Amino acid sequence: MDQGAPDTIKQREISFNPLHPDPSQARSAMLLLSGVVGVVDMRLLDDSRLHIRYDIRFVTLKLIEDALVEVGFHLQNTLLVKLKRALYHYTEEVQQDNMGCPKGDPNCTQKVFVNRYQKLPHGCRDERPEHWRKYL
Repeated sequence: MDQGAPDTIKQREISFNPLHPDPSQARSAMLLLSGVVGVVDMRLLDDSRLHIRYDIRFVTLKLIEDALVEVGFHLQNTLLVKLKRALYHYTEEVQQDNMGCPKGDPNCTQKVFVNRYQKLPHGCRDERPEHWRKYL
C-alpha cells in the first residue's frame, strides 16, 4: 500500500475503559488490528491507550472503533473523549465524501471510472427497454 497523500493519513488515540476483565485492552486491540488494510502504524502508549495511524481511503476511525466494540472491547466514554470521537467521525466522513468515496467503500475510485465508462457512448449498449429484450 502506498503512503497516500498526507491529508489521508490520520493519527488518533484510542482510549479504553480500564474497568475491563482484560487489563491490557490496548495490546489486545493492537494484535487484532495488525494486518487490517489501511492501518499504517500502531503504538502502545500504555495499557489503556493506543496510538494508531491509518489511511481514510481504506478505513475510518468509526469503522475501527465499531469493530473493536463489536468484539467486546470497552472504549473510554468520558465527555471529552466522546466529543473528540464525534468530531473525528464527522471530519473523516466529510473528507471521504469530498474525495468521492461513499461511506465505508474502499474501492471508490474504481467506481468513479466504471460510472464514467457507462456514460460514454459506445457500441456495447442495448437501448431497448428491459421488457423488450427478452423477445429477441
